Amino acid sequence: MDDLVESFINYLIVECGLSKNTILSYSHDLQLFTNFLLSKKISDFNNVRPDTITSFIISEKKRGLSASSISRALVSIRMLYKFQISEGKLQTNPFAVIDSPRLWKRLPIVLSVDNVDSLLSVPDVNTKLGVRNKAILELLYATGARVSEVAAIQMDWVNFEYGYVKCRGKRSKERIVPLGSKAIQAIQNYLKFARPEIKNSRHSPYVFLSKAGKPLRRENIWKIVRNCALKAGIHERISPHKLRHSFATHLLENGADLRSVQEMLGHVNISTTQIYTHVSKQHLKAVHHQFHPRT
Repeated sequence: MDDLVESFINYLIVECGLSKNTILSYSHDLQLFTNFLLSKKISDFNNVRPDTITSFIISEKKRGLSASSISRALVSIRMLYKFQISEGKLQTNPFAVIDSPRLWKRLPIVLSVDNVDSLLSVPDVNTKLGVRNKAILELLYATGARVSEVAAIQMDWVNFEYGYVKCRGKRSKERIVPLGSKAIQAIQNYLKFARPEIKNSRHSPYVFLSKAGKPLRRENIWKIVRNCALKAGIHERISPHKLRHSFATHLLENGADLRSVQEMLGHVNISTTQIYTHVSKQHLKAVHHQFHPRT
């Protein structure tokens, strides 16, 4: 079974060009499945039956995994079977009669405009790391970029003259996202006053660097956002992705059209962006309740 999993993972890397994180997710899911099969004394994928898949779902549910995690694992296993059957290495597909569990669409949790303002005002702009952190927060909220995209931004991807930044998203797809005036000012301050003071900064193509002059990792940016949130008195769990949610929701609440928001977020399907319309409907309901004479 390990050989079949390895050949499938190599296919994803070489032929599909998936990101490192996606590859790790597939590997983790398939490892969970093979461990489960071995615990049931099944050592051949051809011997897996639909009731085996059902038992796996129940087992993972008892372990406390969410419906979304189980669904993702089933997608990984289903794709393994589809690939290996097309390669002639497997003959039976237990997924022919198995549906993925239906998922509730959870509404994204967003920050209020006031909370965002409080968060963005936290960094101490009298220190070089504070200036850097201010630029990171302003960029996250101004563009709705993913944390991995912000970490990957290079010097020549930022165009101050036309006010945009290039983001390289999933599967290396690139898009151009506008920068607001406050984000531009924060990034320019960082590049002018703080970044040159960072060790070896002249030799790095990346915009955001650590104290040691190395590119910031996603984990570093997560910590920056969370620490600033605590200092701002925001005690709910917060991440860079909540700034992305807030970016999209605040745009829609203020009249932006869905297609434009889709383009800025880098969503392939507009259905992914539409979840933010449910959030903005809460805003419309509040406005209706406040101003309609018959409510």
